[in-house]
Order: sequence, then structure tokens, then C-alpha cells
Amino acid sequence: MDCMDGFIESGDGTETRRRIKVMITTNRKDSAEALDEEVQPLNSPCESPGKYEINLRRRLEEITAFPEFPILPDFDDLSDEEEGGGLTLPATPTDSPSEDEVDPELLNREEDDDEFDFCLPQLSHAAEQAEEFARKVWAAGWNCCHFKHLPDWLQDNDYLHRGHRPPLPSVYECFKSIFRIHTETGNIWTHLLGCVAFLGLAVYVWTRPVIEVQLQEKLVFAAFFIGAICCLGLSFAFHTLHCHSEFVGKLFSKLDYCGIAMLIMGSFFPWLYYGFYCEQTSRMIYLSVSGVLGFTCIVVSLWERFGEPQFRPLRAGLFAGFGLSGVVPAVHYALAKGWIHAISRASLGWLILMGSLYILGALVYASRIPERWFPGKCDIWFHSHQLFHILVILAAFVHYHGICEMAMHRLAHGECDDHPYEAITLQ
Repeated sequence: MDCMDGFIESGDGTETRRRIKVMITTNRKDSAEALDEEVQPLNSPCESPGKYEINLRRRLEEITAFPEFPILPDFDDLSDEEEGGGLTLPATPTDSPSEDEVDPELLNREEDDDEFDFCLPQLSHAAEQAEEFARKVWAAGWNCCHFKHLPDWLQDNDYLHRGHRPPLPSVYECFKSIFRIHTETGNIWTHLLGCVAFLGLAVYVWTRPVIEVQLQEKLVFAAFFIGAICCLGLSFAFHTLHCHSEFVGKLFSKLDYCGIAMLIMGSFFPWLYYGFYCEQTSRMIYLSVSGVLGFTCIVVSLWERFGEPQFRPLRAGLFAGFGLSGVVPAVHYALAKGWIHAISRASLGWLILMGSLYILGALVYASRIPERWFPGKCDIWFHSHQLFHILVILAAFVHYHGICEMAMHRLAHGECDDHPYEAITLQ
């Protein structure tokens, strides 16, 4: 049996272990002094007690060198507690702790929680600023992308492969994109220029002196100008902003379709007013029917799924049918006054040309020609939607020319009592 085993088996070994426990509970600063006092009475049977004392001292210094080493209570001093009464756990407070006894780490933790709650608004604001900064940096360097890389809410015409704008979550960036080349460039500029042109015409007509254009005539033309400007302006806004977000895209899509219905109603009003100028009953009936049909188209346009790609034929058919409803009053006028009179005095020829252009535009829009025949070849210019826009603008100018001729005829021949339509004959 070696020296250590012999020392542990002796009675002094048991006493030494107890004394080591006591030394651990003493102040760390006095550990070395306590060791000197406790090791003096050691009577070891070993031949070299000095070597064991040195090892024991070194081990105790290593243990007490760690600041996180827990200072345990001397459980031997608690042996006087009654049996069965149990012992109070070292971490269990018997009385209300004073401020000096409260763990400072717990206080710091509570203060940190309060400070964190106080900083929540600041952290939220900082996160929003970081997000806005990231959007600006990202938007400043956006590039056109392929159709398959677009989100579902931006995928409309799969025959246009390249040149699509990605989502631009900034109104400013959407408007900046009108100066770049992409699939919507032609759509934006055709109706933007058309809107500006009709706005200029409206200002010109409205500022004419009363001796040239009476207030009543100005109001009649104002109905057409309002319809044209709303249609072209809302179309321009839709094609500019529909890549902003899904919500904005759907909202302006509905407004775009409402603008088309307003253009058709605005186109009907001057022609019905001048064509049935001397027939009050027929004029009121046709104007009322036109208003009801237009209101119905607007209500349908507000349907949530009306702008989805699969309902493209429905949209084209709805507005084409609304436009073709003008055939009924045109035929009525031609039968009542004669075809020659209707063409020469009521601008029926211009009305037919206008209707043909609108119908042709609707067919091109619904069939997606020519990109259907040449997929990927008409991505930027001359695809169906651009052709549709051009045909709409041409039809609007044709109609404006036609109602100008009707207005000039009315101003030249006076009121119905003096110059009824039946008295007008070709020269």
C-alpha cells in the first residue's frame, strides 16, 4: 500500500478531509494561512509527510484560484438540526433579502429588459430605415428580366419572353422606369402622349370665346374629353405602376377598365346629342341606355378576378359589345333620315370608322397578335397591346373629327324650328 492510501485509511486522514472542507468555506484570501494552521497536527505514518503537504497545498491553491468556484457551506455544522425537520437549501432565503443580498446580476438583467422594451420603437424605426435603404439600393440597379422570373401577379402575356420590369416597390422608381426600354415602354408613351393631346384640345375648346363656341356646346364636348382623358390617363398610370405591388397592380387594373367604359360613354354622348337634336324622346332613351350599359361595365370591371389573363376574351367581348351597342341608334338615324343624309350630315361614316378601329383593337388585344405568331420577337415593340393602344387613340381622334363636323352643321343651320332635318338636301 502506497503513502497516500495509507494516509487516507488512518484516522488522521478522515480528520484531514474534514478540515479541507472547513478551509474551503473560509475566505479565499486566508486560504493559505488556514492551511498552515490545519496541517500542523498531521501525524501521517508516511515516510515523507513534507511531500504530501506540498502537494495538498498546491491542489488547494489551484481550486481556490478559480473565481467561479462556489463556496459551499459547512454541512457538518448543520448536524444539530432536528431529524425529520429537513435542511434549508443554500439558495432558499429565509427572510426578505436586503439590497446588499440581492444578486446584482438579476438586477442588471431586469434593467436590461426594461431598457430593451424602451428601445423597441427605436429598433423598429431602424429596421424600417434599413429596409428602405435596401430597396433604394436594389431599385437603383434593377434590370429587365425574363417572363419566367416574374412573380405570378406580373405574368400576363407569356408570348413576351424578355424585357419585363421586375417588381419595383417604389412609386418614384416606377415613374423613372418610363424613360427606360422594356415591354411597357410603348404602352406607357402611347397613352401618355394621347392623354396630353386630348388635354390640350380640351383646354383649347374650353377657352374659345362664347361667340365662337357656346357654353352648351362646350359642355357636350367636355363629356367626350373627360372620357378620353380619364381612359388614356388611367391606362398610362396602370402601365406605369402595375409593377409596384400586387395590390397596386390590381387597383389600377380596375381603374384602367373603368376608364375604357368612360371613354365609350363619353363618345356616345356628343353623337346622340347632335344626331337626335330635334328628337328629345329618342335622345333621352339612347342616352339613358348608354349610361346603364356603361355603369354595368364599370361594376363588372371592379370584379376582383376581371383583370386576370384567362378573362382576356371576356374583357374584349364586354367592351366590344358596349361599343357595338351604338349601331342601334345609328341604324335608327339612317332609316329615319336616309343613308346619304346620315353620312353627309351626321358623320355616320366617321362613326363607322371609329367603331371599326375599336373592334379591330379589341380583336388584336384578345388574340395577342403578332406575338402569338412570333413568340419572343415582339417583346419590346409592336406587340398586341401597343397596337391596341394605337388603334384606340386613332379611333378617339376620328370620333373627335366626326363630332366636330356635326357641331359645325348644327351651328350653321340653327335650331330645329327654323331648319328641320327634313328640309336639308344635298347640293
